Amino acid sequence: MQPLFTIDRIGDAPPRELPPLAPDQRPLAGIRVLELTRILAGPVGGKALAAYGADVLLVNAPHLPNIAAIADTSRGKRSALLDLRVPGDADTLRRLLGGAHVFVQGYRPGGLQALGFGPEAAAAARPGIVYVSLTAYGTQGPWAGRRGFDSLVQTAMGFNQAEGEAAGGGKPRPLPMQILDEASGYLIAFGAAAALRRQQREGGSWHVQVSLAQTGHWLRGLGRVARGLDAVAPDRAPWLATGPSGFGVLTAVRHSARLARTPAGWDRPSVPPGTDPPAWT
Repeated sequence: MQPLFTIDRIGDAPPRELPPLAPDQRPLAGIRVLELTRILAGPVGGKALAAYGADVLLVNAPHLPNIAAIADTSRGKRSALLDLRVPGDADTLRRLLGGAHVFVQGYRPGGLQALGFGPEAAAAARPGIVYVSLTAYGTQGPWAGRRGFDSLVQTAMGFNQAEGEAAGGGKPRPLPMQILDEASGYLIAFGAAAALRRQQREGGSWHVQVSLAQTGHWLRGLGRVARGLDAVAPDRAPWLATGPSGFGVLTAVRHSARLARTPAGWDRPSVPPGTDPPAWT
């Protein structure tokens, strides 16, 4: 059985000095996050880091499609396009890595490593980096190298079967939301923040590893609500916010945390991929 997530030291580096925070600055102000993720779990992690003040630069590949949820998950981020198969774009990513504190990636196991951006290569190029990897099935066992996404992992772990049994009749049915993605995204942000703290205290480069399957195992261990399918959905209206975005007027759920002195939230509206140049401000 694998732990919920892991944080491992993968290289030596002195503690990195960060600019002091003003009383009204959010806790991750000044932290630069280079995010190479797609679909939901990784983007949710980057969105959470942005909510606490991090400067998040989302890098997508121009030839890969996105889903409509990118309008929500891109809140608080800048968005650039790079094709790492092109030498010039790969060089640009290396320059961006040289100014980053956190590197978050959610591509299939070994995908970025084959392009020269695996955790060890990143730690060698940017000593002190916090590198976060998201996978479907974790780092051990016969499925460790498989690609996957929330719905597949739900099926493999029995969530769909349990949902069908609870509904009656036993026919498998999906959960009403991509809970593995959403929960894993917040674990990405939590693990990155914890590793940043270790880097400040102990130095070193760090590798945070999160997987949908490990998140699913943890969630199933929390137990089930009796007759949960009979519950009435709450009114979402009090938790929604509406405003302009690069995708048009966007109505979406506000960030859940409420901090009195440094409120969490997004200063930048979401924008389509490629809106911004691949550079740190």
